[in-house]
Amino acid sequence: MSVLSTAATTARVEARLEGDCLQVVLGGRWRVTQARPMWTGVLAGRQPARVQFSLADDLAGWDSALVLFLDEALRWCRGHDAYCDLTGLPEAARRLAMQMTAAQAAQAARPGAPARSLVAAVGDWTERAWQEGVEITAFVGECVLGGLFFIRHPGKFRWRDCLGEMQGCGERALPIVGLISFLVGVTLAYTGALVLRQVGGDIWLADLIGLAMVRETGAVMTAVVLAGRTGAAFAATLGNMKAGEELDAFVTFGIRPVNFLVLPRVVALTLMMPLLAIYSNALGMIGGLVVAKQLLGIQPAAYWVEMFANVNLTDIATGLIKAVAFGLIVGLAGCLRGLQAERSAEGVGRAATSAVVMALLLLVIADALFAVVFHILRW
Repeated sequence: MSVLSTAATTARVEARLEGDCLQVVLGGRWRVTQARPMWTGVLAGRQPARVQFSLADDLAGWDSALVLFLDEALRWCRGHDAYCDLTGLPEAARRLAMQMTAAQAAQAARPGAPARSLVAAVGDWTERAWQEGVEITAFVGECVLGGLFFIRHPGKFRWRDCLGEMQGCGERALPIVGLISFLVGVTLAYTGALVLRQVGGDIWLADLIGLAMVRETGAVMTAVVLAGRTGAAFAATLGNMKAGEELDAFVTFGIRPVNFLVLPRVVALTLMMPLLAIYSNALGMIGGLVVAKQLLGIQPAAYWVEMFANVNLTDIATGLIKAVAFGLIVGLAGCLRGLQAERSAEGVGRAATSAVVMALLLLVIADALFAVVFHILRW
């Protein structure tokens, strides 16, 4: 025989094994606010084929604690093909325990939610896209109004915060931007060399690297790096401030969060992006020079002469225009998601992730639009 919890004022269980039947006697006071025996402890490693419950004379009362205990026993019996006899227990306790067990079994056996039709899925997606577009438009409009206000009152702009953000998203981003740009230049050079060597146009590799970096790759790769580095940081910072109710405090004091927090960050990133793009272009060209010298035997002087003969100011201006627009997109996406974050740690994490995804999507769309526009303008 095993006895668990012998105090008269607490739940008590006596269990003895008679052949293949486990006799379980319940006594004491069963209260959900007090500790109760666990079914696994009652079994003590035994595997009976039958379980029979009965009541002791000192049963002083019971509530949902007894029902939970019986539910554990019923689920164990169902899982081990054992017969469970509850006839010795109060009718109410038996009924509640069996209802709870049946509900859990039905929930486990319930099939997943039926798949929605294609029309319903497209409708839901369209509604979410429309709502997202409305929120983005409202946010951009508020930023434009804030920018116009600061143009009329430049002394009220938070220049110190803007300079601090410029250092954070500019100087501190130099190592990662430089490394990635150099490796991208190396990759472009190796890929271009595979084709150019077949037609005897080795020297044209300088033109390929130069045009690809200044017109496209430099601005795009810099924007991608800053989307994952700075855009996510903007979203996390503003999301934490929202979770800490700091944004609510600003509104209470009559301070617009867009003017106080968003515009300094967006302006800082927009100003630093062209500089980082030029830096990226230079590192990418150097990466291409290394491959051209080692793989094709092109001398550095010939490499630079050929590149500067074909890369003009129009090409450089094209990349800088893209860089400015990309910086604006990354900054706005990060700040928007930060202001939309839920008031929890999990919500801040989702906001940072969403900021990166949104920025990358808008970057691809903007780059495609720029390609069409520059083609029409013959740039």
